[in-house]
Amino acid sequence: MTPELEALETCLRTTLDDIVAAVAGLSEEELNRAPAIPMANSCFVIATHVLGNVRAQVLGIACGLDIHRVRPEEFKARGSLTDLQASSARLSQEMAEALATLEPSKLDERLVPSQELWGEGVPHEQSRREALLHPLEHAGIHLGQILLTVDLLKQARGS
Repeated sequence: MTPELEALETCLRTTLDDIVAAVAGLSEEELNRAPAIPMANSCFVIATHVLGNVRAQVLGIACGLDIHRVRPEEFKARGSLTDLQASSARLSQEMAEALATLEPSKLDERLVPSQELWGEGVPHEQSRREALLHPLEHAGIHLGQILLTVDLLKQARGS
């Protein structure tokens, strides 16, 4: 793996680990409870959505693997910390394996992703490199959202 791909993989894995660590102190009920704010999502939903986005962008778009994503289902997800830890670890392993086989010469190759992998909005042309960078930004934004949600949940429980 090139230093560039290794750095991207490390940053993505670290952000996924940070998401799991951020919710580790929540009860299962709290993990699955959205704050009392319109349109808010639970930490489990947000984390599941991040995993779905990373999986689609890195494995499906950048690495060209046959990945299927049902984005609306991510927003109905419920589970435990153990489920989240297992999903994150599995994705980290899949990313490492897939990125180890990605030819660096293909990083600037441009393609239009399928709607299924793209998610919301109209898919537009992007490079494989952009497909690796986007989930870093996306996961970072949602990590911040999770940290705020955890703070709201802790405040609601009085700790």
